Amino acid sequence: MTWSEMQPLLSQACWDTLYMVGWSTLIAVVGGLPLGILLVLTDRGGLLQNVLASKVIGQVVNIARSMPFIILMVALMTFTRWITGTTIGREAAIVPLAIGAIPFFARLVETAVREVDGGLVEAVQSMGGNTWTIVRKVLVPEALPSLIASTTTTIVALIGYSAMAGTVAAGGLGDIAIRYGYQRFETELMWITVAILAVVISLIQFAGDLAARSLHGRGGRSGPAPKLRLLKAGEPASADIDKVA
Repeated sequence: MTWSEMQPLLSQACWDTLYMVGWSTLIAVVGGLPLGILLVLTDRGGLLQNVLASKVIGQVVNIARSMPFIILMVALMTFTRWITGTTIGREAAIVPLAIGAIPFFARLVETAVREVDGGLVEAVQSMGGNTWTIVRKVLVPEALPSLIASTTTTIVALIGYSAMAGTVAAGGLGDIAIRYGYQRFETELMWITVAILAVVISLIQFAGDLAARSLHGRGGRSGPAPKLRLLKAGEPASADIDKVA
C-alpha cells in the first residue's frame, strides 16, 4: 500500500479516535468527578458520612472497574443500541468507553481529594462554611493539579480502549491496525498506526504534566499556602470563606 493510499485512511482514523476519546473524556469527567467526591464525603469521618452509601457506591465502582473493556463492550451492546441505534461506529463506541472510564476516573478523583489538607476543611467549617462551600472553595481547587493529572491518565487509558474498540468495527486507529495491519498483512501501515498512537499519547501526557505543574506553581498543594486568613473581631464569616482558594 502506497502513502497516497494510506494518508486518507490514517487521517479519518485519527479524527475518529480523537472524536471518541474527546466525548468519552467529557462524559467521564462529568460523571466521575461528583462520584469521586461523593466517595470521600460519605466515607467514615466525611462531611456527609454514610457508611452504607459509601460501601454501595464503592462496590459498584469496583465491579465496573474490574470488568475488562472488551467484555464491557459486548455486555453493553443492547444498551448501546438503545442509546445510539447501532452497535458499530464511533458513536456506538463512545457509550462503553464513557461507562468504562467513569469509575476509573472516580477512583482517581477520590485519591486526589483525600490528599487535601484536612486543616483547610476544618478552618472553613469553623467559619460557617457548608458542604457545598467546602467542595467548591477547598476540595476541588486544592486537588486541581492532581485532578488534571488524573484527567490526563484517563485520556491515555481511553486511547488504549479506543484501539480495542477497533475489534468491533468502531473505527479509529485501532480499526485500521486490525483491518489492514492484521487481517491484510499491511505491516507498514500497522507500525505507522502504532507510531501515531505513541506520538499522540506523548503529546497529551506532556500537555497534562505541564498544566499540572503550572497549577502547582500557582498555589496547589506543593505551591504557596492558600489564601486563608483568620477572622477579625466583628467580621462576617462569609467574607472570609470567599477568600479561600
